[in-house]
Amino acid sequence: MATKLQTSTAVPALPEKTGVVEVQELGKVNKPTLLVIYGQGQEEIVSVIADVLGQPWILVQTLEEAEAVAEEIIAGILDTSAAPGLEGRSRTGSRLVINTHCVDGDQELNEVVSSYCDHEYLYTQSPFYRRDVARFFAFILGQSYHYENLAKKAKTTLLSMTFPDVRTALPNLDILSVGADVVELRVDLLKEPLADGSFSPVPSLKYVGEQFMILRQRTELPIIFTTRCTNENGRFPMDNPDLFFTYLYKAMQWGCEYIDVELWLPEHIRQRLAERKGHSKIISAFHDFSGNFKWTSPQAQELFTKGAVYGDVVKMIALIHNMQDNYELEYFRSTIQSQHSHPPLSGLNMGPVGQLSRALNKVFTPVTHPLLPMIAAPGQLSAAEINSALHSMGQMPKLDFYGIGSFRSTTQAMFYEKCFNELSLPHQLMFVERKPKGSVEATLRRPNFGGAYINPPLAVPVPYLPSLSDAAKIIGQVDTVVVNSSGGSSTFTGENATWKGIRATLSRDFVPSAYSGRAALLLASSGADAAPAIFALKSLGIGPVYTIGFKIQGSLAIGTQPVRSVEDVKVLEQPFALISALPADKSLSVGPLLKYYSANGRNGNRSAGKVFVDLASGPRKVDSLGVAASLGWTAYGIADVSAWTAVETMRLLVGQNVPYDFVRLASGRSLY
Repeated sequence: MATKLQTSTAVPALPEKTGVVEVQELGKVNKPTLLVIYGQGQEEIVSVIADVLGQPWILVQTLEEAEAVAEEIIAGILDTSAAPGLEGRSRTGSRLVINTHCVDGDQELNEVVSSYCDHEYLYTQSPFYRRDVARFFAFILGQSYHYENLAKKAKTTLLSMTFPDVRTALPNLDILSVGADVVELRVDLLKEPLADGSFSPVPSLKYVGEQFMILRQRTELPIIFTTRCTNENGRFPMDNPDLFFTYLYKAMQWGCEYIDVELWLPEHIRQRLAERKGHSKIISAFHDFSGNFKWTSPQAQELFTKGAVYGDVVKMIALIHNMQDNYELEYFRSTIQSQHSHPPLSGLNMGPVGQLSRALNKVFTPVTHPLLPMIAAPGQLSAAEINSALHSMGQMPKLDFYGIGSFRSTTQAMFYEKCFNELSLPHQLMFVERKPKGSVEATLRRPNFGGAYINPPLAVPVPYLPSLSDAAKIIGQVDTVVVNSSGGSSTFTGENATWKGIRATLSRDFVPSAYSGRAALLLASSGADAAPAIFALKSLGIGPVYTIGFKIQGSLAIGTQPVRSVEDVKVLEQPFALISALPADKSLSVGPLLKYYSANGRNGNRSAGKVFVDLASGPRKVDSLGVAASLGWTAYGIADVSAWTAVETMRLLVGQNVPYDFVRLASGRSLY
């Protein structure tokens, strides 16, 4: 018999008109249909998952009961109750089966359930990372876009983690990750201690799972799961190919973004992995340490073709001894690019002579860091060393970047300069005070102009910025100027990074689909203050958006409803998100609304609000974040939004990734 039906949400009535926003919009999506399996005494994880997904949940006793539950309701079941019915279960059943396991709990992993589930979520009770729950489910449900976003970058890098125990990396992980787009977990280099003081020749799945979990909890970067064999500078034995399948398939169940599949593995194994990969991507990998491999040989083309059959990326790496091999690789790379639009090639040469190829490679260049215990391959460079090499070769000319605006922009400039120094970028960043007329245009026309962030933003239209991103056009504001250079000429594009910072904040502890079709309440003194937040909300499929204190114009007004009186407040649909863009000195009105929409039994079946974002900076009379948190809201302040906006600004200006946690660590209060 089903018990404990909990409504995390009420299904809202959508307005007749919804805003059409030209962004990578989630839009209207079907809520996922899930069966969550939990261990003895761990039923609370079901409610957390449901909250992250923005869906109701129920505990059931049998699989048959779960199938009878409405699709939008998350069904939770004890592992011992689920195990008998899972064997022989068709993987095409109506519910996606998620096994959850608390690694610091009293129970061992239920192997039967683990074998037959679609995905497996590993977590710790102490500490517990809600954002990791959101990351896991956003990925396995196809709501994160790491691969698509990285494919648009001119150059991507991966940090090769060579620690025998991931925990030793945690104190420096934020610094290690600066400049990296993904992080590679070298599973074969992990050293699992045994009772007799020795180490296991191959780390157990249990140990590897815990190491993977720890790394994912502490980094926002996508992870590459690598089991390198002994013949390719690794430690996994080659006499048992099925061992590779076991570990790589388990990585996909754990929701790993990329798996490294070596080309020497039998085709039936590579095919099975490709058939079951879900949203994980496969890197088809070939390494040659003989020193005899030739990029001009027919074998090179054959290897790429073989890797492209099941690979989303093809990686080919060879040990070389003379400079000519670098030139031959570049010719091979250009040939492949002219003949194949997909998959992308990551081609590198190892050894000191091959370092040139590491600077020239565009796709997933492995990088090391001085704080790592060892390099993962001969000749590996750090991200900073690659940037220095590119500059010395004339491939990364020195440019001048600008912070344009108020005094606050001066302290922001100091932070961005820290990032430039950490990455060994040759650029310099200068602050320019914004004057009433002409100062911005004059700055853009300076020699060696590389880009700028502008605070406060420019209002659209901007005559000297004819090219605008869709976001900047619709929001009506430009806060970042990006330079696109091609063929010796440069063009400027006006961008808006603020909305991306707001969206990233909203998605930190909730999957994007949690917002789809839900109501939001937005307070602001002007439409300009509210516009980036409205755009961010609409990109998540939110609707309607209730507004207080301002009027909004243009396409952003579609799907918004002004609140004009206390009576209007009383009849509003329960807001899932409440955002205040009011100045700090006007934030007194936020507290009563937070209390009114909190879980106080109002309106019977209406659920409590979920997310509160305060965009005000400076001192205030009331601590709105503290009030919201005490009432059960998930609360974020301007520090969170500013940090995410800084991450997005760095990506736009210089194409380099700086993790959110590093931004918070390095910026102090300079961003808000």
